[in-house]
Amino acid sequence: MSKKQYYIKTFGCQMNVYDSQRIVGILETLGYTPASGPKTADLIIFNTCHIREKAAEKVFSDLGRIFALKQERLAAGLDTVIGVVGCVVQAEDEQIAKRAPFVDFATGPLTYHRLPEILAKIGRKRGQTVIDTEFPAESKFDFLPQNRSSGGCAYLAIQEGCNNFCTYCVVPYTRGIECSRPVEDVLAEARRLVETGALEINLLGQNVNSYHGEDHAGKERNLAHLLRRLAEIEGLKRIRYTTSYPADVDDELIACHRDLPQLMPYLHLPVQSGSDKILKAMNRRHTSGDYLRTVEKLYAANPDLRMSSDFIVGFPGEEDADFRATLDIVNRVKFIQAFSFKYSRRAGTPAALMPGQVEEKIKKERLDILQNLLFSYQLKFNKDSVGKLMPVLFDMKGRHAGQLIGRTPYMQNLHAEIGKEYMNKIVNIRVTEATTNSLSGKTEG
Repeated sequence: MSKKQYYIKTFGCQMNVYDSQRIVGILETLGYTPASGPKTADLIIFNTCHIREKAAEKVFSDLGRIFALKQERLAAGLDTVIGVVGCVVQAEDEQIAKRAPFVDFATGPLTYHRLPEILAKIGRKRGQTVIDTEFPAESKFDFLPQNRSSGGCAYLAIQEGCNNFCTYCVVPYTRGIECSRPVEDVLAEARRLVETGALEINLLGQNVNSYHGEDHAGKERNLAHLLRRLAEIEGLKRIRYTTSYPADVDDELIACHRDLPQLMPYLHLPVQSGSDKILKAMNRRHTSGDYLRTVEKLYAANPDLRMSSDFIVGFPGEEDADFRATLDIVNRVKFIQAFSFKYSRRAGTPAALMPGQVEEKIKKERLDILQNLLFSYQLKFNKDSVGKLMPVLFDMKGRHAGQLIGRTPYMQNLHAEIGKEYMNKIVNIRVTEATTNSLSGKTEG
């Protein structure tokens, strides 16, 4: 009898990517093997994101197509279990049961470690959606199988949830309040990842630099302490962390960017807006001045450091002067990468009910202007990289035969015609060409 096969589609952030990897670990302990695609899968899971409305709607659209596939397989005598996990479930569990009653189970991002129990329950309750959206008292990390690296780069979640309650964001409602993993648990997982091939570890959290995990003596430790402990792990060549909150960047963390060569010279630090009025309306705990002073300290600690950021345009009440303030902060910091979006109403958030909702046409115009400016700095930085020798960690196959894709210390994608023996290795590459989104290069000699 052949083993059952699974297929997972992941939406949204890096934390969801990490969660999907851990779900794979659970399924494989249950005897499942990966399917080549949904058509051959006995178990199909959507790991969902609820940050923007379109992301949630895409899930329901895709579920409709999967239901058709489920019926095709049923006609062929094949059973298919469909599951939805993640933030959409936490926010819209009733909508899932109503709009997609063919879904067999739905579980929030804090309870997917209960999958073995949930799958067993489905066998007893066919035709009824099993829903689990509790905020459990225990940490899901205490119940997951040991994580292993699947390549040169690995994600490691150290913190989950958020206490900031930005007025546009659903994370505190879908992922709960902040919870940090103990220091020794993080270090143990990091060592396993390195032992199984990881050269780079990216620490994850909704508000990663508010990390406050306990050490073996029960003392709370901050992210700076954790980074210094991680840097002691032999074989760990690169460390990154995301996503950071500007108000939680302290002097100890800044000093790590000066002292730790393993800490990559690239930091993602979302500012969201350059307008103090809008930042206050967003309930962000920083002003534009605070942000710029933090950036100045970081650049002083490590002159090679470069920044990326997040931006929301068209937030309720945003006027032309507020938008110009956002353009001004871009011109001052010169971000080398950025994620920028039009404000999207999310049901249940305070911003959805605020007066001064900006017209869609204006939001689009402002986003176009902002992105053109952001892309100009991104392209300049990439073009300035041409001729430089950069260490690149290759971890993906390219579109063409004999081509690998990797990342520079600045998270630039670089592709090179290089042998497969360099997969999951760090190689010095001379950059030869640059576009807005990628670099090309070749080995020396």
